Amino acid sequence: MPLALLALAVGAFGIGTTEFVMMGLLPDVATDLHVSIPTAGHLVSAYALGVVIGAPLLAALTARMSRRTVLIGLMALFVAGNALSAFAPGYDSLLAARFLSGLPHGAFFGVGAVVATNMVAPERKARSVSLMFLGLTVANIAGVPVATLMGQHLGWRATFLGVSAIGLAAIAALALLIPHDHTQAPAAGLRRELSALKSLPVWLALGTTVAGFGALFSAYSYITPMLTDAAGYADTSVTLLLALFGVGATIGNLLGGRLADHSLRGTLFGGLVSLAAVLALFPLLMSAQWSAAIAVTLLGAAAFVTGSPLQLMVMEKASAAPSLASSANQAAFNLANAGGAWIGGVALAAGFGVTSPAPAGAMLAVLGLGVAGVAYAVDRRRVPQSGRQRLVAVHLPEASEVLHR
Repeated sequence: MPLALLALAVGAFGIGTTEFVMMGLLPDVATDLHVSIPTAGHLVSAYALGVVIGAPLLAALTARMSRRTVLIGLMALFVAGNALSAFAPGYDSLLAARFLSGLPHGAFFGVGAVVATNMVAPERKARSVSLMFLGLTVANIAGVPVATLMGQHLGWRATFLGVSAIGLAAIAALALLIPHDHTQAPAAGLRRELSALKSLPVWLALGTTVAGFGALFSAYSYITPMLTDAAGYADTSVTLLLALFGVGATIGNLLGGRLADHSLRGTLFGGLVSLAAVLALFPLLMSAQWSAAIAVTLLGAAAFVTGSPLQLMVMEKASAAPSLASSANQAAFNLANAGGAWIGGVALAAGFGVTSPAPAGAMLAVLGLGVAGVAYAVDRRRVPQSGRQRLVAVHLPEASEVLHR
């Protein structure tokens, strides 16, 4: 695997840290800016909104630029957003800065996935994507806990300055390690880029992402009350348990990348089945502390097994615009974040119990499995048709010759 993947992983580490660290800093930010915690929670939503809007928009606008230049520019925008967050004088300005920080998120992963796959042999494409995502999963093990502790002891503004420093390190790594070859985007117009997203298989792949990762976030958004109220853990233990989620996600990500290079759809179907099973068993596993720790680890592993296959599938279905489609998949991840959290909240509000978001997530995983099955059926129908077209093209000249004689 090329060393250049390390540069992409460093950028992913910074992005993963700034995305998730706000959850742990909400009380400190709310107190300092004199707003309620629910109001401070809009800072999380602002970042996600930036991802959803920025992912396809920036990918489309930069479609004809060198991908190496695009990656460096996106990381520069990321540094600017986090620096502005650190020096924001009030809540409104911090809200705008968080939105700005989210804009490059999806496009970075989208363009980065294309660059990663272009630097390796075809049989290693999924593995290369998983190594880029490694920065995101490791951020949940080390980046988020360290950044949260920094914010609690040095102030939340210091956290965003630290994340900005990670972004600067990523820019240096991208400039040094990403080669100029394999990064030049094809000269395709914006209209052609957008038309590539009209394909039904592309939308089915995006729908699988929304349902599959919506299943994860339905449970993960409410993992803290599950661990404290159901499993009986103290509040101080939650950070360590969330690190276990990161460990599971890292294992699942690497395993999914390796398996997907052998069977893309098999890995996707297996991951969704595993995720549905883990979520369905969550209420039982949360009845004891030891099994709850195992459940959190398994949740991360089962969910992130599907990360690389989904990213690669979207890119293959929109081969004329892989950067735009790959970035759109990142927007789908964040729609899954918001939608999954909403569905889990509905289950809680309905009075089904503190662990009810997990079975609700299991149903979303089954839905994702159904969408993936429809996508498979659509592909199976298209292959024979293309085969028949090739057969006709081969035999028509022979038939014409016979008639001529």
